Amino acid sequence: MFTGIIQDVGTISAIRREPEQTHIVFKTKLAMGNWALGDSVACNGCCLTITQFPANDAFAATLSQETLNLTIFSAAHEGDAVNLEPALRMGDALGGHMVTGHVDGVGLVKSVKAIGEHREYAFSLPEKLARYVVVKGSVAINGVSLTVNRVDGCDFTVNLIPHTLSHTNLGALKAGDRVNIETDMYGRYVERLMHFPTENS
Repeated sequence: MFTGIIQDVGTISAIRREPEQTHIVFKTKLAMGNWALGDSVACNGCCLTITQFPANDAFAATLSQETLNLTIFSAAHEGDAVNLEPALRMGDALGGHMVTGHVDGVGLVKSVKAIGEHREYAFSLPEKLARYVVVKGSVAINGVSLTVNRVDGCDFTVNLIPHTLSHTNLGALKAGDRVNIETDMYGRYVERLMHFPTENS
């Protein structure tokens, strides 16, 4: 489980693609002294399991075909900037919202507009995900916890403050870029429950 508060912007230092999986090495400035094989790290919002420590400042993960199909890692390149957040530990502050690290799909940047020191980003997302995005609800974009400002069909906007722009990879986004999207999980639970009538209904 994660909060969507990014702790480091790392980089992809190596990619090895195989027919049904891909191995990626992520370089980070985070202190990894307490990390262990099997730990979870959200990489651009995608929960990945550490499989190797190839260097003191790097960790590796293996991405299945399902993960590649649902995330922007299918088109990743060495040198790409990646938002990183280690999994929550007991006692950690919950500064964003509850993020599972299970990316729902890929969204598209439609526009970027400067508003003072802030920026308004407009995104479009697949129709099957649009119903889970609501005004003033939460959404994770490349793992960053954000509040939805407006919704129009399959499009929605968010406002990014200067800190978010400078401490995540979202500040470098431009129209046409693709991003990982995780919608708020509570809407999915409600929808599922509504499909199963209770004994008294």
